Formats: sequence, structure tokens, C-alpha cells
Amino acid sequence: MTNPSRLGEDIAAMRQRDPAARSNLEAFLTSPGIHALFWHRVAHWLWRWEWFLLGRLVSHLSRGLTGVEIHPGATLGRRIVIDHGMGVVIGETAVVGDDCLLYHGVTLGGKNAASRNEVEGRRHPRLGERVSVGAGATILGPITIGDDAVIGAMSVVLKDVAPNSLAVGIPAKVKKRIRHP
Repeated sequence: MTNPSRLGEDIAAMRQRDPAARSNLEAFLTSPGIHALFWHRVAHWLWRWEWFLLGRLVSHLSRGLTGVEIHPGATLGRRIVIDHGMGVVIGETAVVGDDCLLYHGVTLGGKNAASRNEVEGRRHPRLGERVSVGAGATILGPITIGDDAVIGAMSVVLKDVAPNSLAVGIPAKVKKRIRHP
């Protein structure tokens, strides 16, 4: 159903990025982000097989246990770290690339409150690889956040952000390009 090696990757990613995670066992037993990712993978598998209600029920259970709400239709990459987790919301058509870091209170949401009959296609953000999203940041609509971008805490992002950029503020503005070695 869900690939066990992904759980190992999640734990390794958490250990690498969170100094408070002292051991694999501690990370596995106490990280709501790891639990949310595990349950999302189960719910997403059910969703892909068109067991929509069961997928939503697993997602709902996970939200109650972890405080992290990930729609079963969302597509998540590998080695994602959801640090602290409480209040994270990831919408149905969101895509999160590999090696992303999301802090508590992050929203990857839609921009319009429209009925299913009025909206088709992508409604939620797409995060590239190695994107870092600060606590309380809100990213809305079918926009793209480029690889290696950083979104500052409490920022509200309504437009695309180029790769290797730092975006901060309400509404978010790109402050600088980030140079990587």
C-alpha cells in the first residue's frame, strides 16, 4: 500500500533537519509530521484507486491525530519534512516536490471559494524541490514556487516565485535571489 522505504526516508530527513529529533525511534514515535505523511500516503493510495470516501476518512483521522490536514488528492514528493506540523493545510490539487520543508501553520490553499462545477484543473500551489516554507506562511492559488526558493514566515504568496528566491511579506515580494554553493 505505502512504500515502507518512504517512511525510512521521512525519518532520515527529519533527523537531518531537526536537531530536536535525537533518534530514529524518537522521530518515528513523536513526530506528527512523520505520522501525517504516513497516513497521507495511505489516503492518497486509496484516492488513486478511486476509493474517495475511504481516502477522505483516513485523511480526517490523520488530521485529528496530528493536527495536519492533507487532502488525499494532494501529491507529495519524497523526504518532505513537516516540522511541528500543527495547523498545516495542503489542498487537493497541491503538489509538493522532493526535499521540501514546511513549518507549522503553513497553508497551501485555493484562492477562490467556488463549487466543483465551476472549477476544473489545478487550484492549489505547486512547490518545486528543496523549497522551505516558514511558519504561518500562506500560499494561495495555482501558482508555482521554484526549486530552492524560501518563503518567509507569515508571508502571503499570491504570485509565482522564481527558483532560488526569497519571498517575504503580505503580499509576498521577492527580496533577493539566493546563491547556492
